[in-house]
Amino acid sequence: MRNLLERLIDPRTLPIVVTVVLFAVLFGFGSVMYTGFFSLQVLLGLLVDNAFLLIVAIGMTFVIVSGGIDLSVGSVVALTTILAAVFAERLHWPVWVIVPLVLAAGTLYGAAMGALIHFFRLQPFIVTLAGMFLARGACFLITTQSITINDPAFHAISGYHLQVGSGSLTAGSLIALATLAVAIFVAHFTRFGRNVYAIGGNERSALLMGLPVARTKVGVYALSGFCSALGGLVFTLYVLSGYGLQGQGMELDAIAATVIGGTLLTGGVGYVIGSVFGVGILGTIQTLITFDGTLSSWWTRIVIGALLCAFCLLQRVIERHAARRKSGGTGMKERVKANGRRAAPRDDEPRADSVAMTPRS
Repeated sequence: MRNLLERLIDPRTLPIVVTVVLFAVLFGFGSVMYTGFFSLQVLLGLLVDNAFLLIVAIGMTFVIVSGGIDLSVGSVVALTTILAAVFAERLHWPVWVIVPLVLAAGTLYGAAMGALIHFFRLQPFIVTLAGMFLARGACFLITTQSITINDPAFHAISGYHLQVGSGSLTAGSLIALATLAVAIFVAHFTRFGRNVYAIGGNERSALLMGLPVARTKVGVYALSGFCSALGGLVFTLYVLSGYGLQGQGMELDAIAATVIGGTLLTGGVGYVIGSVFGVGILGTIQTLITFDGTLSSWWTRIVIGALLCAFCLLQRVIERHAARRKSGGTGMKERVKANGRRAAPRDDEPRADSVAMTPRS
C-alpha cells in the first residue's frame, strides 16, 4: 500500500493521477446533476465527438514530450479536409487512393518542419507557426468555398456504427482507438519512444549518449503531421465536407488536452493515455454545458483556460518539489548509528581518501 502511494505521488505520475481524478469528478458531477448523463452512450459519445481531436493530441503528446511544440496541426487538418473533398468530388478518385496520399502529404509536411527545426537550429514555435500560415493559406488557394462530399464510399464509412452495449462507436472513433493503441506501444515499448523521452529530458545528454537525435526529432514532427492528416480524415468523415476555416483553434485544444493530460511543457515527462483523459475532460465540460442548456458555449473556453493555468501551476510546483528532493538526496547522509558499522567522520577528522591522496615526502 505504501509503495502504491509513493508511486501515485511520484512527480512523473502525479499529474496524470490528478487528471484522472478530475475527469471522474466532472463525470460524477454530471451524473448527479443531470438525468441520463450517467450512461454508456454519453461516455462513448465523448469519444465519437472528439475522435479527431484525440488523434491530433496523440501526435502533439510526442512533440511536447520531446521538448517541442506544433502549432500547425489545426491548419493541416483543414488542408486535409480540402484535399480529400477535391480529390473525391472534382477528380473522382477512389477513397483507397485518397487516404494514403493525404497521409503521406501530412507526414512529409511534418518531417520538413522537423528538419528545419533541427538542422537549422530554428525555434519550433516559429517554424510551426509558419507551417500553420502556409497550410491555411494553401486551403484558400485551392478554394474559398466549402465542398460537400457526396462520394458513396465516404458516406458508407461515415455511416458505419459498431454497437457496444447501449451505445455505439463510429468508424472515426475506432480509428482513434487503434491510433491510441499503436501510440502507447511506440511510446513505451520501442527504441524510438525511449529516444523521444531522452531528448525531451536533456537533448545534449542524449546526443552525448549516442542517441539518433536528428532522426528522432524529424520523426516526431513527421508523426505529428501524420496524426494531423489522420485526424483531418476522421474530421472529414465527421462533417462530410472540406473547408479552409475548419480546425481553427484545434492546435490550442490539442495543446490544452495534452497539458491537462499530465505532459510537462518542459519535455521528458508525459503519457499518451493522459491525453485521452485530457480530451475527455474537454469533452465532458462541453457535454455538461449542453445538458445544462442555459450556459453560453463560451464557458467551455473559460473553464478550459482556468484548468490550463491550474495545471501549469501544478507542473511548476511538482518540478520544484522534485528539484528539492534531488538536491536533498545529494547532500551529506545522516550519521550511521552504532549498529556494527563505523559512524561517519566529523569534519575535523582525517578521511581515508584524503590520506591516500596525500603525496609522500
